[in-house]
Amino acid sequence: MDADGSPPLRVVIFPWLAFGHLLPYMELAERMASRGHHVSFVSTPRNIARLPAPVASAVELVALPLPRVDGLADGAESTNDVPDDEQGLLMEAFDGLAAPFADFLAAACADDGGGGRRRRPDWVIADSFHHWASPAAARHGVPCVALLPSAAVMAACVEWEAEPFRAVAAGLGKPLVPLGLLPPDPVGAAPSAENKTTTPPTPSSAGWTPRASISVLYVALVSEVPLRVDQVHELALGLELAGARFLWALRKPRSSSAASAAAAILPPGFQERTASRGVVTMGWAPQIAILEHAAVGAFLTHCGQNSLVEGISAGNPLVMLPIAGDQGPNARLMEARKVGLQVARDGVDGSFDRHGVAAAVRAAIVDEETRKVFVANALKLREVVADEELHERYIDEFIHQLRLSSPTYQA
Repeated sequence: MDADGSPPLRVVIFPWLAFGHLLPYMELAERMASRGHHVSFVSTPRNIARLPAPVASAVELVALPLPRVDGLADGAESTNDVPDDEQGLLMEAFDGLAAPFADFLAAACADDGGGGRRRRPDWVIADSFHHWASPAAARHGVPCVALLPSAAVMAACVEWEAEPFRAVAAGLGKPLVPLGLLPPDPVGAAPSAENKTTTPPTPSSAGWTPRASISVLYVALVSEVPLRVDQVHELALGLELAGARFLWALRKPRSSSAASAAAAILPPGFQERTASRGVVTMGWAPQIAILEHAAVGAFLTHCGQNSLVEGISAGNPLVMLPIAGDQGPNARLMEARKVGLQVARDGVDGSFDRHGVAAAVRAAIVDEETRKVFVANALKLREVVADEELHERYIDEFIHQLRLSSPTYQA
């Protein structure tokens, strides 16, 4: 039973094969399971192994082996494992999960609910790439919803972006169901087994103590859509021009050692010239711990939703360099809230250069007047992220809407 005495829901959650999707979906699964609902979390074996173990015992992990596709490297099961020009192969392999998922769903719907647990799914929560999930669910009379920034169910809240909510609701003429921001649990940010073999760098390991307060810029961009080499050069030279200390989590190209990767994609002599104030890492980095470190004073980010929430959770001003998808609207929203600013871009081709990077970094971490404004507004927004009761109420309302809208659920 739920806290209000209602029978629990059975929900199947199946995210896309990117950790920017897997992690918030797992957060949703745990929050639902903590309320007594039974959740089946579906992904591939390697991705499940790389996720933090679910805290809630009611989260059932369902591993569907990813089909082999010619050209896709062995063990490649997420967008982190595949270069940008081979993402289509991962999508092809993912589409091969349509039949195994349909079989799993059929078995779940045929379950008689033995052992006192409600077994037939009431909902399937999928992702934008699962064009085959909704038909599979429909064959068994199970409703299916996609969790998307642009959908009726959004990982956001009115307190975070009031105007977009009002505009979308008015335009569609339908209610929106916010989930809250699903802020991550710092305990769940520990490295997976695959990432425990090396010691990741932190501001402390770089020699920056809390006494070097708010002087370090943390730089981390999306791994699914990596920058071109010329863009990496402009970003690096901009960091050099800015003169600030920095810790840069830079994605290592596939099949490269860290040393050879640095030589291949960073400007010649960059690491030597910035060695006294900058660190570049090409392995896993504990982002939440880094952002919370007292030495870190700003965050250069691509403005993915997860990274935004993590940055604001630490009260850090943002230097924003959106690359794709919803990152542009996210950046504009944060710029309007005056928690940072975007790197200037060419109005015709969208390119950026070192001078734009340097100017944005200085405004966020060097210039006291602009930084003061950004910090004050970031701290105000942090109150929204930190309001656990607010986000719990959003989850409760979401579950209430699932019950009301499910044709299979019976109280």
